[in-house]
Amino acid sequence: MYKSNLAVLCLLIFSLISCKNTQKSNTTDNSEITETVPETRQARFLLVHSAWLGGWQWEQVAKPLLEAGHYVFTPDLPGHGTDATPSSEISMERYVKTITDLLDTQKEPVILVGHSFNGITISRVAELRPEKVAKLVYLTAFLLPEGGSFFKVVSGVEGSKAVENFYLTENEEYALVKEAEMHNAFAHDIPLEAFEAAKPSIVPEPVAPLGYELEITDENFGMLPKYYIECTEDRAIPIAVQRSMYQGKVEKVFSLNTSHTPNFSQPGELAKILLEIADL
Repeated sequence: MYKSNLAVLCLLIFSLISCKNTQKSNTTDNSEITETVPETRQARFLLVHSAWLGGWQWEQVAKPLLEAGHYVFTPDLPGHGTDATPSSEISMERYVKTITDLLDTQKEPVILVGHSFNGITISRVAELRPEKVAKLVYLTAFLLPEGGSFFKVVSGVEGSKAVENFYLTENEEYALVKEAEMHNAFAHDIPLEAFEAAKPSIVPEPVAPLGYELEITDENFGMLPKYYIECTEDRAIPIAVQRSMYQGKVEKVFSLNTSHTPNFSQPGELAKILLEIADL
């Protein structure tokens, strides 16, 4: 177990150190991305990070996907990762535009993956660009009906360490989770040292997108195949909440015995699931 945890720690620290030197895999400039992709190309994965994080969170998941010959896109949403957009200019519309602009550069539909809060983002993207999306994948993510929102869901959630420790800054500009509880809430299955190494890359989450009420239709979003990856040990979005969101809405459910962040604790297993979905 110690060796396993040490390996995870090393991978995560390497990811954080190296991500500044591998921005081509995280950029939305397709001409740069293709330089890092093997010649044998199959699926196109567009991985959308969670709240508070950035495209860097996918570093260890993207590697096996690239090695298998797929395109991988891991953009930073406004105000996240290396993007310095001020919170006053950030909205769900800006999040969605970041992704639709990238989709508009693609000749083939993508497998669109959303983690956590940004399940809402990929749902809206799919509504606006259904012809650009081959499949939707929700990684312990918000899979909501028309009119659903982050705030509506969390207002009724019980047993979530993230919700219990969630607060807004005094000016209600940003949303945060108490720093002392973040590791337990989001990533209890990786060493604390590894989580501490990642902390400098974690950013406050702009509040405006959290209140967005989802706009989708059966004709666009509703026609696309959807898959859900549940995380059974998730302390941020408890498994009962995940299951209530995807029940009867997806083609297939995959399970990982992980926290809210399998991209850190089990990136290889997560990549295997994404590869399997690509073949379905």
